[in-house]
Amino acid sequence: MSQLKILFTLVFLLSLAQMSCKLPESKTEPTVQPAIQPPVRPTVQPAEKQHEEQPETVETADDLYTAYAVEAAVDAKAGELVVRGRENKASKDKMIVADTSQNEQESSLAASPSANIAVLGMKSKSGGMAKKEVRAQGSSLGGALSRHYGMAAQHTVVLNSESYDSISEGKIFEAITDPLSTFSIDVDTASYSNVRRLIEQGQKPPVDAVRIEEMINYFSYPYPNPTSEPFSVQLETSQAPWNTAKKLVRIGIKGKEIQADKRPASNLVFLIDVSGSMDSNEKLPLVKSAMTMLVDRLEKNDKVSIVVYAGAAGLVLEPTTGDNKNQIIKALDRLKAGGSTNGSGGIELAYQTASKNFIKGGVNRVVLATDGDFNVGTTSREGLLEIVKKHADQNIYLSVLGFGMGNYKDGMMETLSNKGNGNYAYVDNLNEARKVMVEQMTGTLITIAKDVKIQVEFNPKLVASYRLIGYENRILNHQDFNDDKKDAGDIGAGHTVTALYEITPVGSLDVESNSGIDALKYQAKEKTIQVEQKLDQASASGELLTLKLRYKRPDGNVSKKIEMALMNSNTNFKSASESFKFAAAVAMFGMHLRESKHMNNMDLSQVREIANSAKGEDRNGYKKEFIELVEKYEVLLRGQRSSTIGYSGE
Repeated sequence: MSQLKILFTLVFLLSLAQMSCKLPESKTEPTVQPAIQPPVRPTVQPAEKQHEEQPETVETADDLYTAYAVEAAVDAKAGELVVRGRENKASKDKMIVADTSQNEQESSLAASPSANIAVLGMKSKSGGMAKKEVRAQGSSLGGALSRHYGMAAQHTVVLNSESYDSISEGKIFEAITDPLSTFSIDVDTASYSNVRRLIEQGQKPPVDAVRIEEMINYFSYPYPNPTSEPFSVQLETSQAPWNTAKKLVRIGIKGKEIQADKRPASNLVFLIDVSGSMDSNEKLPLVKSAMTMLVDRLEKNDKVSIVVYAGAAGLVLEPTTGDNKNQIIKALDRLKAGGSTNGSGGIELAYQTASKNFIKGGVNRVVLATDGDFNVGTTSREGLLEIVKKHADQNIYLSVLGFGMGNYKDGMMETLSNKGNGNYAYVDNLNEARKVMVEQMTGTLITIAKDVKIQVEFNPKLVASYRLIGYENRILNHQDFNDDKKDAGDIGAGHTVTALYEITPVGSLDVESNSGIDALKYQAKEKTIQVEQKLDQASASGELLTLKLRYKRPDGNVSKKIEMALMNSNTNFKSASESFKFAAAVAMFGMHLRESKHMNNMDLSQVREIANSAKGEDRNGYKKEFIELVEKYEVLLRGQRSSTIGYSGE
């Protein structure tokens, strides 16, 4: 019996020993220390890489983040703490954290489960940062920083993972060696409204977000209506406003207008991104409002289908006639955001739906509304473009409407619209939605000419050199002009398209060259004689250039060519037409935003002055808004000059 008691006692003691080794379970969140300790001011640390600490796991309500403190620096001039770290180890996305002031109550930071990149403050290498405010209440990291810095319980985080394709400014070409300039037209307007959004948020737009041709083409110009062709073409030249030693040439195209009651029946498929990245006021709710505006303009011979995509794609509205507006609007109202983004699945289903309901002789179009942040399914551009191009060849076109900020993927959407024989607009507010979906409805939906290419031949007797302003990603090889298999841009009903060339006349003291090649020793004299013989004949006409334009009918496969010449003149800029001067003002502003080397010390006050003098009829107030935008940008630049930007970049 005593042995049995001893045995029980030993078992009991062993159990106690095992229990004492276990950590007690706790249902409260663990205390998390911030990724890096703040420096003791006023001690200044050099802005060099120090040491990498062990990662700290931070659990939020929705996701798990791993924060690495890899670098810290205090800017002696600004007294700012800048921390660069990494969030979400698996995806290797950057996290930049900037505490602008420990004493400022609004300076705060928290992890956000809805984004991969977090930035506090509006600082970046380019001086601009797309801003999005989110609330991260009760997150462990937020609580830790609140304890450490004495911040509020709610934290505002500024996020940016926007991306833009790189654009290199157009080159200068010598007319005697390369007299041809060939490019595709562009009717997109997304760059202007996106730039406007950034400036209105107090941020300097990234250089690559600025496409000058889209800024110019955001505005309509009173070009003459076409008569026999689907569009009219107008040429004009004058002195360049930013450099009196140069000339400016404008090519203006106006597509024929189609009255709403005469437009063909439409087979429209609304392809709407309802992924988690669309869950903010400037995204899905604005998409619904924009689509509702379009629905209000549809008739009984029109059909609308709605396809949505997140982790998977689905048809939420079967083809419904335009007179059943309540049914279509109710389907839109039911949409909610959540999940990952399978863009390819949605695009494939949308095109399948459009194909099944194809209207011969009508408008067959997919209208894509998204922020472009595709992350599952076919995410490569090549794969998506193959889908889009295949259906464009079958006369099912694609219009792309961009929404939102913070994770906006501009390059993806511009490329999709280009290959889809469509147009690309960025919708940042209800007024822009009304412009695209109501005022320009026929231009957005109805294509009057496709694969429109321009080729300009400059007369070397009068033109020393030239450069095309904008259109950098629309340049074609010269032989592409006569190749009907080569894709190019399309023109919608009522659209106006404008292209500007800066020309250096022969004899000007301000001659530039991009050739970078020394003069030829053996060929120069012989070549000059041959060129002079040819130029003697051409110069007699007094032609500055010859414009050639090719286009196809919307359902055609063979192009037609238009050709016309522009006579040389010495028109003073003040004597140019109002539309010429306003387009020049927009180009000047675009050159400022892109920090062009060709600005020649032009001042933003000149931009405002020219735009004001050339505003003309401004029925919808867009030109007035442009002038106000230039003023806002001037204020923004003055503010940046008067304050120090505390940014520590890699």
